[in-house]
Amino acid sequence: MEQFWLPNLEYLKTVLKLNLSSVIDIIIVAFIMYKLMLLIKGTRAVQLLKGLAVLLIATSLSNIFNLYTMNWLLRQAMTALVVALPVVFQPELRRALEKLGRGKFLAQGALFPGEIDQARVIAEITRSATVLSKNKMGALIVLERETGLEEHIGTGVKIDGIASAEFMVNIFLPKTPLHDGAIIIRGDRVAAAACFLPLSDNPHLTTELGTRHRAGIGITEQSDAVAVIISEETGTISLAVEGVLNRYLDETTLQDKLSSLLSNKKTGNSLSQMWFRR
Repeated sequence: MEQFWLPNLEYLKTVLKLNLSSVIDIIIVAFIMYKLMLLIKGTRAVQLLKGLAVLLIATSLSNIFNLYTMNWLLRQAMTALVVALPVVFQPELRRALEKLGRGKFLAQGALFPGEIDQARVIAEITRSATVLSKNKMGALIVLERETGLEEHIGTGVKIDGIASAEFMVNIFLPKTPLHDGAIIIRGDRVAAAACFLPLSDNPHLTTELGTRHRAGIGITEQSDAVAVIISEETGTISLAVEGVLNRYLDETTLQDKLSSLLSNKKTGNSLSQMWFRR
């Protein structure tokens, strides 16, 4: 009986040891993946990963249904992506290495935001735009939607303050430290001020548009953000969505358009009503 149990005990010890090692291995990998997800949360990388997932699914389906030409094309695209991914994810990779070097990679990430009163935020933005327009104070207000703007928030001064008309007007007062640049609103809070945005390289833009308008258009070309722009010279209120600029808006029109755009995650029909006015 002893000879029967001894080998089994040894086998049991080996299995338990292997299982314990596997569990520890899985926990470590899961933790690292969780931290990486927190790192890319709020950036354009999330949308890029969704696009990559669609390509992978399409490749698998084309293989299952014997769509040889489509499968070949998708496989070639995947091969090109292997080379392109380090370039595409360069900002996220740089930020990860910086956090690792500063020992902040394991730090606790930000909590998910609570419920947002979107109607209040829209009303506050509209009210601030009206005041800024009447006083001819230049301003650029960017509203984050599905695509995260974390890399652009990092270029400015982080604030994390409640979005109110008085607060936003004070930020854009001339000669104040934060008036030059854009403010980015995430949810119902002003995430940062004095942010630098990419300028549009659209050659068809009118020469009347200055740097502020080109920056507002530029950020909407690279993301699904909405940009409210107030001209310093004329006080004109403009709205940019997906690289399209709608100018000469009044308070009611601005509020209606913001309500339509922010109540739906996709711009869809709202975008088709936008136009260039010069």
